[in-house]
Amino acid sequence: MDQFKQISTFVDVAAKGSLSAAARAEGIAPAMIGRRLDALEERLGVKLLQRSTRKIALTNEGIAFLDDCQKILADLENAEAAVSERSARASGHLLISAPAGFGRQHVAPLIPSFLAEHRDVAVTLNLNDRVVDLIGEGIDVAIRIAALSDSNLIGVKLADNKRVVVASPSYLKRHGTPASLDDLAKHNCLAMSSEGSQRGWTFRQNGRNVTFKVGGNMVCNDGAVLHEWALSGKGLAWRSMWEVGSAIEAGQLVTVLDEFAAPGNDIYAVFAQRRHLPLRIRAFVDFLRHAYAAPDYWRK
Repeated sequence: MDQFKQISTFVDVAAKGSLSAAARAEGIAPAMIGRRLDALEERLGVKLLQRSTRKIALTNEGIAFLDDCQKILADLENAEAAVSERSARASGHLLISAPAGFGRQHVAPLIPSFLAEHRDVAVTLNLNDRVVDLIGEGIDVAIRIAALSDSNLIGVKLADNKRVVVASPSYLKRHGTPASLDDLAKHNCLAMSSEGSQRGWTFRQNGRNVTFKVGGNMVCNDGAVLHEWALSGKGLAWRSMWEVGSAIEAGQLVTVLDEFAAPGNDIYAVFAQRRHLPLRIRAFVDFLRHAYAAPDYWRK
């Protein structure tokens, strides 16, 4: 406490320009201000202020130390404000954007529970697979499954995400289990298409990421359809664990080529600001993080 008081006194004196002005603001004698500064300089072993009867001047060390002290006090003020806001009740309208498939499975089902905890909040959930403009479209928080590229946005990681190659046990019984990436050429691969072009499957091989253009007789631009095709034994599919985890747990799908799995694009909540973030946004992000962190969540 004494150290903090010394630092805050030093900042006050530098801002007000004199010991007497700082003393008047605090309602104490100037001698008390002087003793705090003396103790601070003695503890640090440096001279921070050149003092005379009429004015003070910061030394070079004092100038550098003042900048650090101002940042410390500002961080403390922000931390106290954040704690105070958390003790209040979340309220207002929350506009959320999420990818269609992920949003249907892992955002929409959680919203009733969130609203039951925060009864003064109303939610609008927009599901689409385009990258939305948070500021231009007035979106409070967006869920994204990708590496963050916009440095103007703030991202909070909600969960890990891994992509795996899956097939039904019946398909593997008929066609065999691929043991290498070259074996993909022998299998019917259920591929995703986007804007007229087929997306490749990415793996980790010999220490680097490689992308394979797979082949098959069934292509679709909707991941849910590929999932259903895989369940019905039509071929191999490269899907995210958030989509197929429960089917794997139930034995409906089996993962293959696990040793070649590449790092996934993790799941983030993205918003446009950090300071003075509305409590409803912070509460929703914390709610999702807690839900996704449950050990059995992705196996349900």
